[in-house]
Amino acid sequence: MKILVVDDEKNIRDSIRKLFGLEGIEVTTASDGLEGKDALAAQSFDAVILDLRMPGMGGQALLEWIVAEGIRSPVIMISAMGEISDAVRALKSGAEDYLIKPFDPEELIHKVKSAARNKKRADVQEAGTRTSGAPSRLIGTSLSILSLRSLIARVAATNSTVLITGESGSGKEVVAREIHGASARAGEPFVAVNIGGLHAELAESELFGHEKGAFTGADARKPGLFELAGEGTVFLDEIGDMPFALQVKLLRVLQERKIRRLGGTRDLPIAARILSATNKNIDELVALGSFREDLFYRINVVRIRVPALRERKEDIPLLAGHILAKLGERMGKTPKRLDDEAMGILCSYSFPGNIRELENILERAMIYCENDHIGAADLDFALPKQAVENPKANIYAIETSSMDGIEREAIRHALDVCGGNRSKAAEELGISRRSIQYKIKRYGL
Repeated sequence: MKILVVDDEKNIRDSIRKLFGLEGIEVTTASDGLEGKDALAAQSFDAVILDLRMPGMGGQALLEWIVAEGIRSPVIMISAMGEISDAVRALKSGAEDYLIKPFDPEELIHKVKSAARNKKRADVQEAGTRTSGAPSRLIGTSLSILSLRSLIARVAATNSTVLITGESGSGKEVVAREIHGASARAGEPFVAVNIGGLHAELAESELFGHEKGAFTGADARKPGLFELAGEGTVFLDEIGDMPFALQVKLLRVLQERKIRRLGGTRDLPIAARILSATNKNIDELVALGSFREDLFYRINVVRIRVPALRERKEDIPLLAGHILAKLGERMGKTPKRLDDEAMGILCSYSFPGNIRELENILERAMIYCENDHIGAADLDFALPKQAVENPKANIYAIETSSMDGIEREAIRHALDVCGGNRSKAAEELGISRRSIQYKIKRYGL
């Protein structure tokens, strides 16, 4: 994979080069639009990261040249906070996506890789090869995932507001992106906002925008994220953390489909679809009075619950293989496989951190592992106090540093708790009866 970075700030060019270099991605840099134009004329790139404001030929002018020349490289725009209106113009001119400085490096990597994959897929389709569209990022074949995919397909065909619930790390944003990608809005922006990460005093300005002079430091008009989304999708993550005063304003947006910039005097219509998510018990928040009941009914037209990883343990082998392949590509290493013992340990673990925790465990294992396969000794868990779903069988309450010892004692404890019933013990540990029989024989229990 090869990308072009066009930015007049050397530190940003160098940082992005190092960031993508760690991913095994080749990076060419240019300090302004003219240099970028020369690079694009000389070779092709899988994606372009383009700054909006530069001396000489700026980002908007270069973007318009790219589109006019029919260059298929997707463009990810980066802009400062005060340039959101320019970002909107860039998106309408053909940019694939945008990021506001300072941006999250992981988000930039995700956007660039996603844009490059979409380009490759489009090129294949144009060449006449039939494809079934973008592959789902919901990995698994369990009944819960198959049901989730079916529900997403039905919901995507509507414009209804959707509330996505589930534990941290279970994939709520993935579900939101799947809904957007399967909808008629797929070609429009997807704007994700972490409500919990917004400063309370700035949240209204970020969402709805502000007029020049609305508050100290508001030196120019700034459209908010609802405007920026256009006819796309706004994803309000962790909506359960939304300040009560802001809930009133969001309710008005949902009721009237209009916003008013901070300090503004007129209403502006919005066309974006609104999806929201929370890892909290929102019904309880409503009952306690910390979340408005009328707003809850507005966002809860359709509710989608994302299952925790421990509820679909049969997907762990497939997920682990997918993650290891992705890690191998990112780390420039040959993908490693898990041996039966390591896989058994993963399938016995409750994963309080869900898929995010599985990814972290496997990344550490890829670093530690010196063989062509990952064994039990390569697995390193960031141990919580309650590591399994059944506190009676908490394997990490056992004082042993050996992964074999942990598994052996967990099985022994489960058998004791279940009175020696192997089927019940297997159910407690979340593994099959065949697996527990094999392990009982292996450990001489």
